[in-house]
Amino acid sequence: MTASFFRSLRARLIIGAAIGIAIGIYAAGIFIDELFRHFATSLVEGELRTDMEELMTLIDVDGAGFPHLARPLSDPRFGQDGSGFVWQVSRGGKSLIKSLSAATAELPLAGFAPATNEARKLTLQGPRGPMIVYERLFVPEEGAQPLRIQMAAELAVIDEMAPTFNRPLTASLVLLALALITAAMLQVSFGLRPMSRLRRALGAVGAGQAEKLPSDFPSEVQPLVDDLNNLMEINSQILVRARAQAGNLAHGLKTPLAILIDEADRLKRRGEQASAEVILQQSQRMQRQIDYQIARARAAASRSVPGVLAAVGPILSNIISAMTRLYENKNLHIRADVEPQCVALCDPMDLNEMLANLMDNACKWGANVVAVRGFVDQSKAQIVIEIEDDGPGLPAEAFDRVFKIGERLDDQVPGSGLGLPIVRDLAHLYGGRIDLDKSVRGGLRATLKLPVAHRLD
Repeated sequence: MTASFFRSLRARLIIGAAIGIAIGIYAAGIFIDELFRHFATSLVEGELRTDMEELMTLIDVDGAGFPHLARPLSDPRFGQDGSGFVWQVSRGGKSLIKSLSAATAELPLAGFAPATNEARKLTLQGPRGPMIVYERLFVPEEGAQPLRIQMAAELAVIDEMAPTFNRPLTASLVLLALALITAAMLQVSFGLRPMSRLRRALGAVGAGQAEKLPSDFPSEVQPLVDDLNNLMEINSQILVRARAQAGNLAHGLKTPLAILIDEADRLKRRGEQASAEVILQQSQRMQRQIDYQIARARAAASRSVPGVLAAVGPILSNIISAMTRLYENKNLHIRADVEPQCVALCDPMDLNEMLANLMDNACKWGANVVAVRGFVDQSKAQIVIEIEDDGPGLPAEAFDRVFKIGERLDDQVPGSGLGLPIVRDLAHLYGGRIDLDKSVRGGLRATLKLPVAHRLD
């Protein structure tokens, strides 16, 4: 069995119940077997006492004092050789008469005889093994010499009865064990049903189909559900505050940066070119860092909140519409083929920012065609978005270089050098990645991979 099987609460409960049932059934089998042996022994002993009473009523003594039976005993086993039931009448340590079942063997005699008319039970070693023996001194007539009567049954007779009883007993106990294990499995399944429902409810929240967990769980589970709802509410509030703080930070830095840029323009107009360039470069560098860090902070906050998902098709459609207008003078043909089930486990704003940066790069460098393809890779539980252009592309050694913050390979083309680094960091925050390679169209192909959102409907 695998380690994951033993980590299953259901498996642990079922295995524990099965072991407990097996031990209980085995102990019950031993107890019932011993109980049957005790009952069988008591039954045989009762029969021997009854047969002894019958034997005493059938004994007649002739004139020489020799005993005879008026008729055979009613129990036919005493007339069958090897039946295990024998009787014997003796006097003075010598056997006088005995049952046909005894054949030539004689019952052993204890060293001393019992008191007159007092029956006693012995366990003696007979010709074929241990025997239960009841014996008694009997005076058939007044003045006659007493006779020693013995009624015996071999213990093997009881042992032979046990298998006849144990076979159906074992089958019954096995069936009982299977029935109890099945009942335990049903009980475990029924008892853990709220946990399965909780998992589905969490999946619905994670897929964005519900804002919180329902409040009608059993009393043992409801406190956990309430804690989870409180945690999700706190996370949601943290997200709102984080986004508000990021916006406030951006707004608070926007005015000082604008003043610095304006001051640089004044210096430039006064002929202080070098100072103006330094201020402009540092202001642009600050702006890039601010944009980059705010994007990361917003994505990190979104990643911690369940229920965020984004459908690729509608977002990409809006971006394509904007890019068509923005690059209208290039007469680009933008082709998109996105599967309807292509939904990312990602905040829509962050997905929009990633796709907008990738599409902007493709349209900026593409000559005639930009192709977009989106599909779901079920084997890896992720969506794949491929964006290709037919532009000049990049050399293989530049694929890693363009992901550095502020890195631009061509200063003649407008840009901040933040687009691909932001895409890379956002993708990593959501457990995805971005890869670059050469397109079959001759340009660059960017492949964005993000976790897929599993919808429950």
